[in-house]
Amino acid sequence: MAENAVPSLSSKILSAYVLPGRTLDPGRILQEAKAAQSAGLGGVWISERFALKEPAILSGMLAASAPGLRIGGTLYAHLRHPIVTASLANLMQALTGNRFILLLARAVPAYFNGYDVPALTFDRLRDYIGIFRSLMAGEQIDYDGILGNYNGLKLTDRYDGPPPPIMFTAVGPKALAFAGRHCDGVLLHPLLTIDAVGRSASIVHEAAREAGRDPASVRVVANVVVAPDLPPEEEAAVVGGRAVTYLQSKSMGPLLAGVNGWDPAGLEQLRAHPSLARFGDRSVSEEMMRDQLVEASRAIPAEWLAAGTAAGTAAQVAARLCEYLSAGADEILLHGSTADKLGGLVPAMEKLLPGCLAAKAN
Repeated sequence: MAENAVPSLSSKILSAYVLPGRTLDPGRILQEAKAAQSAGLGGVWISERFALKEPAILSGMLAASAPGLRIGGTLYAHLRHPIVTASLANLMQALTGNRFILLLARAVPAYFNGYDVPALTFDRLRDYIGIFRSLMAGEQIDYDGILGNYNGLKLTDRYDGPPPPIMFTAVGPKALAFAGRHCDGVLLHPLLTIDAVGRSASIVHEAAREAGRDPASVRVVANVVVAPDLPPEEEAAVVGGRAVTYLQSKSMGPLLAGVNGWDPAGLEQLRAHPSLARFGDRSVSEEMMRDQLVEASRAIPAEWLAAGTAAGTAAQVAARLCEYLSAGADEILLHGSTADKLGGLVPAMEKLLPGCLAAKAN
């Protein structure tokens, strides 16, 4: 979407990751963001991966090179002091004209083995969000609690605009309820079925209601692996290869199976694949190449991939995404395929969205 163009329905609802997965060429984020704009997407998301994916720096690059895009920056809150996070958000709101989104992630505990940082418990995250919001409101913070002792914290040069929405990544019911009580939105995990997205949205909204909040004020973003109009071999890499990295994990795999109502025996079948068995509890995403992931994905029950992703023609993928919206999602984060492969999907979505959103409202 051009900077001065009238926003389309799709641009308000669809976004995509830039620099998905590992990268040795972070500079290509500029081309990917421009491809997202050209495809008609309204936003991009940056995940945090140490060494070459620092969201603060990359968000600033996009603010300068791709004006008009919503930019979601993912941060691990327990690795940044609250004043650092507030400063980043304050600056990014100023640079983007209020288009920044702060996405707080927890990751599985094993991810931070050896980091010598405290676990990001819900109590810690609750206080962190409270301090962040107070700083963004221009308040001075004196705090003595689970996060430590802070005296006189304040943003000295505060941007005179609204704070960014705080999103939270969540899968299980406790995390979903936390988002409903304390955050402005939730980003669901990839590989969820339509029914699982519906159940997740219900948990978020009920928790918001119980906390005295307007449930509709908490946005639910479905994170959907999509493969529109791709050749079979590329579709297998996008869908199957990505699924392996999630399901192989001994912490995330059972969680996803439980949320989706899948037989956990399918996870053992996957982990027993010759190319995966040697990893044990280690993640394969850091070590296996694309063709190896595709080969291992053949051990995943085919019905899981069909139910937890959206593949086929652009029209078929668009219809599937409308089902996610009807189930309770407010937005869709397109995952797996890079933005330059999504140009055919947006026109297909534009045809279906008016009817889809009208049905959702009723």
